[in-house]
Amino acid sequence: MRKWTRWEDYVAGVCGLYAALSVLWTRQGGASMALMLVFGVLLVVSGALNLSMPGTPWLEYVQCALGVLLFLSPWMGGYADHAGAAWTSWIAGIVAAAVTAAAIRPAINTHHRMRPQH
Repeated sequence: MRKWTRWEDYVAGVCGLYAALSVLWTRQGGASMALMLVFGVLLVVSGALNLSMPGTPWLEYVQCALGVLLFLSPWMGGYADHAGAAWTSWIAGIVAAAVTAAAIRPAINTHHRMRPQH
């Protein structure tokens, strides 16, 4: 697996970027702004790290967990009743988690191929 070629990590990063920037045009409530910014930026960072270091399964797990946390954040942050922010978190979070979950097995396989043989 080559660097900067995995579409799954690009999708997860774009989901994070959209979540972080959407605080500018969605109605916010509760802790929505903080949670969307934090999880969005962390998804962008994890996507860039995954793209630059293929074959690191633990990073894929972290990125998947961030997507799940973004999905859960409307309930955690008390903004499930703010439609724009909540739907943005739900959709961006589940898409990021789903595409990352699909990328975990290939990352594990690449990791095993990259390990030195004894």
